[in-house]
Amino acid sequence: MPPRRVVTGRSQEPRQRFAEELRQLRAGSGASLRQLGERLGWDWSLFGKMEKGETLGGPEVVQALDQHYRTSGMLLVLWELARGDKTQFKERYRRYMTLEAEAVSLWHFAVSVLPGLLQTRGYARELLAAGGLTGDALTQQVEARLGRQELLEGEGAPPFRTILSEAVLRTALRDAVAWRQQLEYVAEVAERPNVTVQVLLQSAGLHGLSTTDVWFLRLAEGRTVAYTEHGYGGELIEESVAVERMQRAYDATRDLALSPAESRKFILRMLEEVPCDPST
Repeated sequence: MPPRRVVTGRSQEPRQRFAEELRQLRAGSGASLRQLGERLGWDWSLFGKMEKGETLGGPEVVQALDQHYRTSGMLLVLWELARGDKTQFKERYRRYMTLEAEAVSLWHFAVSVLPGLLQTRGYARELLAAGGLTGDALTQQVEARLGRQELLEGEGAPPFRTILSEAVLRTALRDAVAWRQQLEYVAEVAERPNVTVQVLLQSAGLHGLSTTDVWFLRLAEGRTVAYTEHGYGGELIEESVAVERMQRAYDATRDLALSPAESRKFILRMLEEVPCDPST
């Protein structure tokens, strides 16, 4: 095992500590990033990003590094500590927002709530309020979410596909008028040439994304990143092996969903179940 070094004040921050350990271990081995990539079978640029603290990588690549450097699981422990750092969600989300704005195409799967790019003001407000936001903070977050929808508008708007589990469309808002407006908006957006909406019926059964809301972003340089999320956090995934595995699960889920035309008919049938006058 390589000799240990004294932990400085700067390296006590978990993410920095992890990146510094990676840099020191590679420097001690005398290998370049490219050589490390060739030896372990990963794209060498991933190791460069990990050493800069831009990404943490996935557990598979960290385990491979542990074995390569013979660090007896030390890197995996540091990786877990870095993932648990409370500042990381905000950092990852900010990075995701940057990548989303640069994406040349986007695709998505929803387990229980509509994606932000398809939410009306009423839906966004009720959802964010349920998460604990109030007052000015709630108003600001609603406006920020609606502002993101400009991404799908205009001549240069990227292609966007979303698969909505049936549960998304069965979980109505408390306000029937707002819920009707939301369903009408989804049906309207589904007619845009750059937007594809599919519905996955509950009768399709369990599948590889049954518990995972996920976004995929295709970037201009040709690579794809993924972002998984839940009500209290999210994770940006850039390691190619992990992204490809999730893409295969997405493709299999898409094959189970209704066609875009049948999906729009399903949404219109849902609209028929919502009274125009909530008092009736």
